[in-house]
Amino acid sequence: MRLTDDHEALRQTVRAVVRTEINPHVEEWEAAGAFPAHDLFPRLAQVGLLGLEHPVENGGEGADHSFTMVACEELGWCHAAGIPMAINVQANMATPSLARHGTPELRERFLTPAIAGAAVAAIAVTEPDAGSDVAGLRTRAVLDGDDWVITGRKLYITNGVQADWVCLLARTSDEGGYRGMSQIVVPTATPGFSVSRKLDKLGNRSSDTAELVLDEVRVPVENTIGEVGRGFQQQMEQFVIERMSASYSIVGQCDMALTRTREYLQQRHVFGRPLASQQYLAYRLTELAAQVDLLRSHNHATCEAYLAGEDVTRLATVGKLTAGRLLREVADTCLQFHGGIGYMEETWTARFLRDGRLASIGGGADEVMLQVLARMDGFAV
Repeated sequence: MRLTDDHEALRQTVRAVVRTEINPHVEEWEAAGAFPAHDLFPRLAQVGLLGLEHPVENGGEGADHSFTMVACEELGWCHAAGIPMAINVQANMATPSLARHGTPELRERFLTPAIAGAAVAAIAVTEPDAGSDVAGLRTRAVLDGDDWVITGRKLYITNGVQADWVCLLARTSDEGGYRGMSQIVVPTATPGFSVSRKLDKLGNRSSDTAELVLDEVRVPVENTIGEVGRGFQQQMEQFVIERMSASYSIVGQCDMALTRTREYLQQRHVFGRPLASQQYLAYRLTELAAQVDLLRSHNHATCEAYLAGEDVTRLATVGKLTAGRLLREVADTCLQFHGGIGYMEETWTARFLRDGRLASIGGGADEVMLQVLARMDGFAV
């Protein structure tokens, strides 16, 4: 895929935002266990980062998916992975269904402020007993006149503490399995909605993650995104975009880590010579960089197929699986090559290792990615 001057301009814009608006504050936000989304998101919105592909009439840029790929890759250069993850939730996980399937009125009420950074959004699918197995979710929305009355719990919700609204997947009929679910926009200020706890995580600590409780939360039926009963199918579409954006971002994260480690090896002297002169270290980083190049090429192929209107489920799944595993390998190697100082919390490698571990769990665990691919290959698993 050949990128244009417009793509390069966006890359430089995102790089400047990361350098000036995010990285100088990472230590403070990590210590606080959250970043101020209501302060940062409006600044991101000023350069179009929260609605690159969303409709112009709602404040979006109306760009094609290749610009999302470039933006996500550059966001990977953030010095704490929790912040680009939260941005991805806003731009590529909680809002695509609303942009694609929502009524004009619903988009105006919820998508427009999300694109402007005036409202923080979250995606609420996972539950205490239903994570990778979406068919097992129990949160129910019962019709009462012109309202849904919603009861249930949602777990591991990124942006959940700060969210102004959530894109909620709930059961809206007694049909079992994957049938009878709907996506519903639920404002968090609605009576009966509460954050039961903020979760304490191994990594991605600058991104708030919550458990949510819905106790007979009443919202209008008009808050339904798309067709009632088609929520699972719409959410699967949204998951594909989520997995692509994760793979794009991981290319940037790996590039950053390998670049910083090369610089360290050139500066650090052992036995009178720079560590970079050790053949094994040089070859190992080069090998990992080559694997990042392969992932980048795969991402470009995925993006091209998506732009052509093709089903990219397999491509996105392969990308997500490969990216998560590669990130873990890069993180471990970079820490190892820093030696003892790499194991210290004062060094970026410690946080990078902790943050990167989520990539093979969130957005579909490696095992689920393998199950999807195995079924596509004809295995009855």
